[in-house]
Amino acid sequence: MITAIVNFKLPDGIDSKKAAELFKGSAPKYRGMKGLVRKYYLFDGEKRIGGGVYLWKSRADAEAVYTPQWQAYIAERYGAPPDIRYFETAVVVDNETDRIDEAA
Repeated sequence: MITAIVNFKLPDGIDSKKAAELFKGSAPKYRGMKGLVRKYYLFDGEKRIGGGVYLWKSRADAEAVYTPQWQAYIAERYGAPPDIRYFETAVVVDNETDRIDEAA
């Protein structure tokens, strides 16, 4: 599994309420997305940063989404291009399902 952390600078005037509205507006695009296990939206009002933490089945699945067109969409929607970092994710602890999952 791969965890991708995506951050981007937010324009002035985006507070937590406005960020939540923007995030909710894009959330349906990620439902049922090939290879995406889970996504968390991030907001840091003090540093003016938005983003997401994504858990993917593979890096190839992540890279299939983070295309130049997707990066341009993020830059247009939020006013800055995204910074994308990838991490191998060997183990996931899920307390809601009482499971520990290991990457295959």
